[in-house]
Amino acid sequence: MSFFGYPRPDGSAGTRNYVLVIPQGLIAKSICDFVVGTKTIQTVDHGSGRTAKDRERIARILIGLGRNPNVASVIVHAASPGVGYPELTAERLAKEIAESGKRVEIIDPTKDGGVYATISKGMRLARLMVHDASKQRRVEVGDEHLCLGVKCGYSDTTSGIAGNPAIGYLFDKVVKAGGTAFFGETTEIIGAEKALARRAVTPEIGRAILKAVEYREELAKSTGLDIRTINPIPANIKGGISSLEEKSLGAVHKAGTSSIQGVLQYAERPKGKGLFFVDNWMGSFSIFAGYAAAGANLVMFQLGGGGLAGRDLMEGSPSVVAPFLWCTANPRTYAMAGDNIDFYSGTVITDREDPEAAGERLYRTVIDTASGTLSRSETLAYSEPVDLCLEEPRF
Repeated sequence: MSFFGYPRPDGSAGTRNYVLVIPQGLIAKSICDFVVGTKTIQTVDHGSGRTAKDRERIARILIGLGRNPNVASVIVHAASPGVGYPELTAERLAKEIAESGKRVEIIDPTKDGGVYATISKGMRLARLMVHDASKQRRVEVGDEHLCLGVKCGYSDTTSGIAGNPAIGYLFDKVVKAGGTAFFGETTEIIGAEKALARRAVTPEIGRAILKAVEYREELAKSTGLDIRTINPIPANIKGGISSLEEKSLGAVHKAGTSSIQGVLQYAERPKGKGLFFVDNWMGSFSIFAGYAAAGANLVMFQLGGGGLAGRDLMEGSPSVVAPFLWCTANPRTYAMAGDNIDFYSGTVITDREDPEAAGERLYRTVIDTASGTLSRSETLAYSEPVDLCLEEPRF
């Protein structure tokens, strides 16, 4: 099958058509508050006090978001405190984004008459860019242009039985059609890492999966704790999961059965198509910005039985530019938060629906969303700052 998307000069296809303003800060927020059709990343981390390695990772995130298929054009401003670092200059960000064939403009308070004048210039540019983007029309493109990312969270017994298998079916179908799929959370595969390593297309990739797990376990032990004493989290235990291995064996169902083509770092773009494991952390929402920076044009959160207190489901898209789907297989979760859930697979439990049939329904939901149907989170004019997945200490 296929969806209706926006073709890009680099051969990808977007499910959305935004103008992106980066990096974060007053200028970016002011432009996006004023001009419809624009997006920016919100984060408290702009590179100051970070190591060169982490600054390079921030640059990779910003460049990747700019190159995302859902972005039509980009404005880069040179007012962030981090732009004084060589890794984060506006010129470097703009140059590497422009290599994808997109229009990129730089605005700079030191050259454009100060902050107020720069905001005004940015608004004028953004309005023109949004107007130009609106002239583009969706066209029918193949499923090989889908690039999906998934995380599961607050996992319970319904996650491993129904929710994750439905997503695994979707991933297999997209990968078979020539598309791309990301799954990750290294601490969430401990206990299932050997089974995943056997699915690697080469022994080297298999060893990379095992090495990623070994590193995370040793990192936890260096703090004086064993990861198995703090994971599963209380919400998992309350939902019926008794051990990290049990949690992991349910979690990896969302990766389907396809061969694993590589191990990626956070926000790293794959060199080809297929299924990829991403060595990232279990922090709920930062993962999705990393997936979008790696090229995902749609992302999903498979939710178990926890996480319903307060505002957890009242979130805009944490992936900045990629539509975000809430999925669950838990009947109680669906009953409590149905207005916020995009896809429900609890029918596998309550109505004896085959997981494959649920996966086919999820596929149709993904195609509809990729073609322009708004996800529930996209109807909210609210988002929280993204907590970037950075590895090294801040000084």
